[in-house]
Amino acid sequence: MYGSMRERVEHSPNIRALGLDALHALCRDVYPEQGNPLTVTAILKYWLGGPDPLDYISMYENPGCPELGVPPHWHYISLGLSDLHGDGRLHPRSGPGRPSGFGFELTFRLVRERGETSPPTWPANVMQQLAKYVFNSGNMLMPGDHVSWHAPLDGGPGPGRITQILMGRDPQLPASAATPHGEVSFVQIVGVTSEELQAAQHWNGLGVINLLKTTRGCGSWLVTDMRRINSVMEEDPSIAEKIQGGIEREGSNLSGVSAKCWWVQMCGEKSTEKYRERRDDSDEEELDIKPTIKSERLSPCDQDANIPEDNGIKPLLGLHLTFNLEAGSLLPLAIKGRVMHGRHFTFKSILSHTAVTIVAPSVTGTLVSRERPYVVQGPWLQVLLPEDLAETMAQEFQILSTPEHLQLPRTFSWPEHKLAITIAND
Repeated sequence: MYGSMRERVEHSPNIRALGLDALHALCRDVYPEQGNPLTVTAILKYWLGGPDPLDYISMYENPGCPELGVPPHWHYISLGLSDLHGDGRLHPRSGPGRPSGFGFELTFRLVRERGETSPPTWPANVMQQLAKYVFNSGNMLMPGDHVSWHAPLDGGPGPGRITQILMGRDPQLPASAATPHGEVSFVQIVGVTSEELQAAQHWNGLGVINLLKTTRGCGSWLVTDMRRINSVMEEDPSIAEKIQGGIEREGSNLSGVSAKCWWVQMCGEKSTEKYRERRDDSDEEELDIKPTIKSERLSPCDQDANIPEDNGIKPLLGLHLTFNLEAGSLLPLAIKGRVMHGRHFTFKSILSHTAVTIVAPSVTGTLVSRERPYVVQGPWLQVLLPEDLAETMAQEFQILSTPEHLQLPRTFSWPEHKLAITIAND
């Protein structure tokens, strides 16, 4: 999955770095008999031009907790998203009460197979990929966030069901730990099925995480079992009912997704002014990371500072949007789970700097109005959907829930609104 990673497994180095010392001390509190764990380390450090942002990934043997139904497992803890050195080589200098580096480290818990004497190293590949996304994008990962991975996490060729990621909170490490270089929390990677990821998208990540804790498949410590073949909804129909009830009551708290999308202005029946920026070569490495699905923090509607003051506001006469199938499959969520609940949803293009935000009429602080429903400012396009159009779209987009029956490209058109949406192949 991440072939460029250069690694070796070794015992933790004895390096005097105060941030690193503080994290090692936290780990010793949990594993007092494993003071020198096996560690995966990048041979060439990131600040020296190496490809891997995480300095080290420590791997501990965890006996589990039989009384809580937690099986024996391997516990992986990253070192490098927070500031280990405090000398500005990688992170801006910080201090007490402020985040250390990005303010968090990643952890992962993998079921220990019977007879397994050493931890698999493939989880380090996953952690380095996620860390690279954080460093390249500046987007933090928090409990409740989720990542579209679309492949077995262990990189195996088999038809494994654990192909997606949710983020939770590590149950044994502190919710927030003070180090000499600032505060650090611990965000745990949880391997899930595509159905569980979809449930988190259509409802909310923390709600699904809390339900996973009650199941045999993950348990209260959210241990990933790559041999799990059923989603928790298949194992326990009552969980499916709780998720569906949450969706109907609350809609979705997912407000943005990285996606392949672009748009053109329509004048009459013709499309003009194609707005699809040239992909930067420097973005190629970042695109190796699977699109990360975030929560409320992504939408420009909540981030007025992202709006360039020197760019003029330009209303469009008509609009033709294009999404690839993966992004298009989220349109029912954007309409039914967000707009029809009076909220907004943003598609942030991974092809360019474009962002497309779809908003309900009740959303405040927007550039659009019923008189000018399509407005662009710099790279940011806003699209207002009136109530009647949103209801029509919700009905027509039902076909996107069964993409295997969809012939691509497929264009949906609403001429009275001077709007068209095409779902295309990659």
